[in-house]
Amino acid sequence: MVAPTYDEIRRAPKALLHDHLDGGLRPATILDLAAAIGHELPAATPEGLGEWFVAAADSGSLERYLETFAHTVAVMQTRESLARVARECALDLAADGVVYAEVRFAPEQHLAQGLVLTEVVEAVLDGFREGSAEAAAAGNPIRVGTLLTAMRHAARSMEIAELSVQYRDAGVVGFDIAGAEAGYPPTRHLDAFEYLQRENSHFTIHAGEAFGLPSIWQAIQWCGADRLGHGVRIVDDVAPDNSLGRLAAYVRDKRIPLELCPSSNVQTGAAASIREHPIGLLRDLRFRVTVNTDNRLMSGTSMSREMTLLVEAFGYGWSELQWFTVNAMKSAFIPFDERLALINDVIKPAYAKLMS
Repeated sequence: MVAPTYDEIRRAPKALLHDHLDGGLRPATILDLAAAIGHELPAATPEGLGEWFVAAADSGSLERYLETFAHTVAVMQTRESLARVARECALDLAADGVVYAEVRFAPEQHLAQGLVLTEVVEAVLDGFREGSAEAAAAGNPIRVGTLLTAMRHAARSMEIAELSVQYRDAGVVGFDIAGAEAGYPPTRHLDAFEYLQRENSHFTIHAGEAFGLPSIWQAIQWCGADRLGHGVRIVDDVAPDNSLGRLAAYVRDKRIPLELCPSSNVQTGAAASIREHPIGLLRDLRFRVTVNTDNRLMSGTSMSREMTLLVEAFGYGWSELQWFTVNAMKSAFIPFDERLALINDVIKPAYAKLMS
């Protein structure tokens, strides 16, 4: 079997569930927006800035990693800048062959210049609509759904949950919480999750990246998460003989999707390398594994790159890449018939040609 190449993978349809808007800006855009507001950056060229972001994320220093987001969030404080970043996000993902994406952001982080929460959400939704229309006109159709994120160390989760319900017919497909796991368990936001369940709304929770099995257990059994953001530490409940503990067995039996982000997990220390990433074992054990980018700027990555790395590390071919893609579409927060249409009309026919 000839391994799929990066260029071939880039042309294949892909689905993305875990991507942060403030972690995917174009370096040139950051420079433009920073110049307009007088924000000082650590590099003066797009190339140099892109390299700085990856190096800072790779440094092993949490302070430097968080500094990267201080720069991106700083230039995303106006209606125009938010719409531009969202438009470019849709265009960049579509150019990479992504046909469905759920992109998340925290509205509460974009209020420094006087915007209110609804204005932030509407600006991002406008940008995604514009970018998606441009991409379709260029022959790269993409559907972008938005996840509204609340910061787990803050106290606005109910407000953001209500906002996600308010805009769920306008492009917002779900809710998320993010931020440091240690010391900020998801149960602090139980009222928001119970509200979303009463409203028949979807949500995912960042869990099982830095903190391990207790974080996963709380996200699922206390909060009722539909998916696990990362969830990579579920491997801690898999024995050396590949037998599953009760939590891992529950996650697999219930087909709870894992939003795995290989390159990002290596940067944050959740995995030692791509080759040693638990995605290989979890895929072999038939968990509902999906492949994601997390922060494309900080990881210097794309969906095509993530899949190429897996091909190189695990010897995957088109059948495995299709399996990851279909898993993601099955797990998306859009109606079943719309998921099925993308799987049957777009994804499977394209992979059938690639495998022929």
